[in-house]
Amino acid sequence: MSKGKESKGFVVWLTGLSGSGKSTLAGALCEKLEARGLAVERLDGDVLRGVFPNTGFTKEARDEHIKRVGFMASRLEHHGVIVVASFISPYREARQFVRGLCKRFVEVYVKTSVEECRRRDVKGLYKKAAAGHISGFTGVDDPYEEPLTPEVVIETEKLTLEKSVEAILKYLKDHRLID
Repeated sequence: MSKGKESKGFVVWLTGLSGSGKSTLAGALCEKLEARGLAVERLDGDVLRGVFPNTGFTKEARDEHIKRVGFMASRLEHHGVIVVASFISPYREARQFVRGLCKRFVEVYVKTSVEECRRRDVKGLYKKAAAGHISGFTGVDDPYEEPLTPEVVIETEKLTLEKSVEAILKYLKDHRLID
């Protein structure tokens, strides 16, 4: 966590398919917020799964994981920290649970077609799922439930990284979460 000037915490929750650009966008957003001297903590799905490798991929295991992360995010928010979380978080119910834990929750849907995510596939996960080496892969043989009313929608196939970050910052400014 980076130390910063006193601020009211809030949670920016980036959700979308694997390869949609959540982590890249989260990193760039954190840099901009930190440059303003704000206290920011980044929570990333790949990083947390690296620390807790036995986190499963069933619907129940994914929901529990998101609920735990959401609780952690809500506690950080309570202490004035801005949390930028990037998780596939494929199920609406789990995202709604997290929203309910947080006082100031901004859902950002990183909307990218599954075809584009397959094209980007830097980890080779879509290829493994298509070959049957991975089962329950979101967007291939497990559903992704798109947010119904996200605060921000970022279409990474249409916007540059810079424009995407600007769109989120504009929302945060317009809603008086940042100056």
